[in-house]
Amino acid sequence: MQLARRWAEEPETNRRKAIDLARQALEAGENDPGILTNTAFVLAQFGEDIGAMIGLVDRALAINPSYAGGWFVSGMLRVWAGQSDLAIEHLETALRLSPREHMGTARGVIGMADFFNRRFDEAAPKLLLSIQDEPGFPPTYRTLAACYAHMGRLDEARAIVARLRAITPLVVSSDLPFRKPEDRELFLSGLRLAAGEPE
Repeated sequence: MQLARRWAEEPETNRRKAIDLARQALEAGENDPGILTNTAFVLAQFGEDIGAMIGLVDRALAINPSYAGGWFVSGMLRVWAGQSDLAIEHLETALRLSPREHMGTARGVIGMADFFNRRFDEAAPKLLLSIQDEPGFPPTYRTLAACYAHMGRLDEARAIVARLRAITPLVVSSDLPFRKPEDRELFLSGLRLAAGEPE
């Protein structure tokens, strides 16, 4: 989380340490759904094969099909893999199993899935609700700014970028978790437009 939120003072050292700890955890708890899920999330965040990481989460859910956290991470990884419709199903399952946990983040990831499906009118209200629930989470601001930009609502897009800059100086990130090139391009083109940067 320190790396994801840009709090780490030595990013590369912390990245290596996070990967090493995730692999150690996997060796120690290969049949623990929480360890499988958290390991998959960490390693996917740092660029490991997304299909293999989805496989770890699927294994966790086979062990405990009622594990809301597993369904949540499965949904997030599937957004990163470009499987937006399946991601929405998994995130909705997580919300049904644990309606109070991850509410804001789950809405935001569902909004992100809608964004990648180019359902901008459906994505924007979910992303706004997510920001209300979790006002300090930069990825949701980035997605909403890109969404507004693609909708042609540039004033609102720029207002969201201004709010994002109050949280982090990094508006356009180069280390995105999205594996499909067309998803990355959709996200980056909208965000650059919102930030007033050249395409």
